[in-house]
Amino acid sequence: SVRDLEQATGLKMGSIYNSFGDKAGLFDAAFAHYNASFVRGRIDRFAPPSAGLAGLRALFLSVTEEPGGESYGCLITNSAVELGGAEPAPAWVAEGLRLLSDTFAERLAAAQARGELRAGLHPAGTAAKLLALYQGILVLVRAGHDKAVLRHLVIDEFANLEARHDR
Repeated sequence: SVRDLEQATGLKMGSIYNSFGDKAGLFDAAFAHYNASFVRGRIDRFAPPSAGLAGLRALFLSVTEEPGGESYGCLITNSAVELGGAEPAPAWVAEGLRLLSDTFAERLAAAQARGELRAGLHPAGTAAKLLALYQGILVLVRAGHDKAVLRHLVIDEFANLEARHDR
């Protein structure tokens, strides 16, 4: 809301628009902040480079376990759905999706190097699949889907990614 923006920035509405150029500039700055703070913050908290597949699984599970049971979804996902495939995707949506996809690919490549990832999987292709799964889960959480079912889906998917050492 305007009141929230004024409190967060310490500026009045006219000054806010002047500081960011216009409404679009304000939205671009807010989205850049979201990607840098919330998306990167969630990645750093749940899936730091050393966390392996368990960290990625924790990242996925974290979106089904929001504090207070709230289901606001994700600004990237909500915006992508709301924009309905506008060509090209706004830079802030593309940047958020790239941040997630690159993180997934990096963590999968590291897991592969440590022998955690099932043989035959390619980190880049698997990262694309995980990005689709992650975004789908966020949409379903926002729609009120049963979170226990979504948690099971995540657990099953990551079990399928893990190397089997008992064979």
